Amino acid sequence: MPGNSGDIPSRAATPSPADIGSIKLFSVPRPTPPMRSNRDIARDFLDLSMQLESGRQLRSFSRFEAPIRVRVTGAPPTTLLPDLARVLHRLRSEAGIDIDHAGSNAPANLTIQAVSRAEIRRHLPQAACFVVPNIDDISQYRRARMAGRTNWSSLTRRDKIAIFLPNDASPQEVRDCLHEELAQAIGPLNDLYRLPDSVFNDDNVHTVLTGFDMLILRAYYAPELRSGMSYNQVAERLPALLSRLNPRGNSVASGAISSTPRAWIQAVQTALGPGASYGQRQRAASQAVSIAQTMGWTDHRRGFSHYAMGRIAQSTDPAAAQKHFSAADAYYRQSPATAPHRALTASQLAANAISQGRGDVALMLINPQIEVAERYENAALLATLLLLRAEALDLTGRSSEAKTVRLDSLGWARYGYGADWAVRAKMREVAALNPLKSF
Repeated sequence: MPGNSGDIPSRAATPSPADIGSIKLFSVPRPTPPMRSNRDIARDFLDLSMQLESGRQLRSFSRFEAPIRVRVTGAPPTTLLPDLARVLHRLRSEAGIDIDHAGSNAPANLTIQAVSRAEIRRHLPQAACFVVPNIDDISQYRRARMAGRTNWSSLTRRDKIAIFLPNDASPQEVRDCLHEELAQAIGPLNDLYRLPDSVFNDDNVHTVLTGFDMLILRAYYAPELRSGMSYNQVAERLPALLSRLNPRGNSVASGAISSTPRAWIQAVQTALGPGASYGQRQRAASQAVSIAQTMGWTDHRRGFSHYAMGRIAQSTDPAAAQKHFSAADAYYRQSPATAPHRALTASQLAANAISQGRGDVALMLINPQIEVAERYENAALLATLLLLRAEALDLTGRSSEAKTVRLDSLGWARYGYGADWAVRAKMREVAALNPLKSF
C-alpha cells in the first residue's frame, strides 16, 4: 500500500506444520537495465535526491563519505540476515558502493533494528518501516525528533543512520522494507510516482531494487559528487557522470513525462492506504481516475488509477471492477517497463475468470505472468498466480497437474505471506473462487 507523504522516508504501512512445506527463496537477481534517456534520468536523479516526499526542497546533497558498515540489532527474523547479505552484495557489485557488515566488535554507521510492527506504529502510525538520521535505537526517536536531530533537511553529510524494520511481518514484507529503506538510508530520500521501474515509488509495485535504482545509487556515490553540493552543482555534473555510467542512455530519445500533482498523490494514498472508510476510498479512487483523465496521462499512472478503482469496487460492483482492471492492463501493456504492473492486474482478471468457470481464459492470463513474478522476486504474487493456476487447471480437468502446481506454490507463499495461518487463508481465498467447490 502507498505510504504517507512526509519528511521521514518510510514504506507505506513462526514455525509451520510440515504439510505447508519449506520456505522458498529467490536465487540469482535478474535486474533489467534502465531503458530511458540520460536526460530524463538526470531529472529523476535531481528530483529524487534534492527533495523530500513532502515536496520540501533540500538545500544540499548528502551521502556517506566513509565506508558504510552495517549492523543488525533487536530481534531479527531468520530471513533478515540472508536477505541483507544478498542486497549488500548487489550494492557492492552493481552500484559499486563500499558497504558491508560490520565486524563483531567493529563500529557501524548504519544500524538496522528489528522491532515489532506495534513499536513502529507507535512512532509512525501509517508506516510499515522507516529510516532516521542521527540515532541508532528506536527508543531515541522521540527525544531526537523533539530536538530536531532527525531533520533530513539539515543534513550536509550522513554519519549515523538507523532503519527500523518489523520482525513480526512476512519475510517478503521485511525484505521489501529492507530494500527500500536501505536505498533511502544511503541514497535518495524521495519517492516519485512517475517512475515505472523503481522502488522509489510509493505504489510499491516493485519489491526489490531494480536496474534503474542501482544506476541511481552508483551515480550517488560517483567521485564527481560529494556531500554539501547545491542543486546547481549536482545538476552541472550529472550529464557527464551519467554518460560515463550509462552510455546507452546517450542514444535514447527523451520521453520525459509530466510531474505528478499532489492532488492525485493524495487521492491514491487515501484510496489504498490505511484509515479511510469505504466511501472515502471510493471517492478518492474515482478522483484519481478523473485527475489522470484530465491530465491526459496514458502512462502507468493512468493504469494505476484504474487498478486502484478496481480494487475498491471489487466487493460491491465486480463487473465495474473488471472494467477498471481491463483498462489498467490496456495502459500497462504499452510499455515493457510495466511488466510487474501487468502481472498484478492479470491476477485480478484471472480470479474473475475462475469465478465464472472459465479456466482456459484464466490460464492464458496467468501463464505468461509466472516468469514475471519470478524475475521481479515477488513471492506473494508468484504464490497467488500459482494457486490461481491450480484452480484453473482443475476447471479444465487437469487435476493431477493442479495438485503439483498447488504444492509448488506453498514454499513461495511461506515467504510471501509468512505464518501458517496466512498461507492457509490465501489458499482458502483462492479455492473459494472455483464454482466447482463449495465451502
